[in-house]
Amino acid sequence: MKEEHILELRPIGIIHSPFKYRNEAPYQGFRSKKTSQIEVFKEFEEGLQDIEGFSHITVIYWLHKSEGYHLSVRTPWDDMPHGLFTTRSPHRPCPLALTVVKLIARERNILKVRGLDALDGSPLLDIKPYVAAVDERSTVKSGWLEGKLGQKRC
Repeated sequence: MKEEHILELRPIGIIHSPFKYRNEAPYQGFRSKKTSQIEVFKEFEEGLQDIEGFSHITVIYWLHKSEGYHLSVRTPWDDMPHGLFTTRSPHRPCPLALTVVKLIARERNILKVRGLDALDGSPLLDIKPYVAAVDERSTVKSGWLEGKLGQKRC
């Protein structure tokens, strides 16, 4: 008998960004200078207490306009196909996104951020503080992407 895993995700907010369509969003959010707003639903506002003390936060959201996926994909940085799980393609079996953004300001339940690549209307699933002492790694290998992110896209 096959064991079923039931997963229930509950959005805690919604993302308001200048990107209405996928082709408008940057390939990597950290390169964008545009500002987005993260609206945390009022029932979760208390959970934002003390967030102003962090310069950066990690935003986890649902890629609500993702359609289908392929396990082998071509990326903007290489003509060769690569395994989906070695890319940051938004088209995934479980379309979750995780992005580190700069926190610009908080106005009650609204966070103004820079560096977010989410499309307007993306459901917000979670927020975590970015803590350099915990999140940074000194020895990192970037696999097939090594040296390609600074180059022109293919």
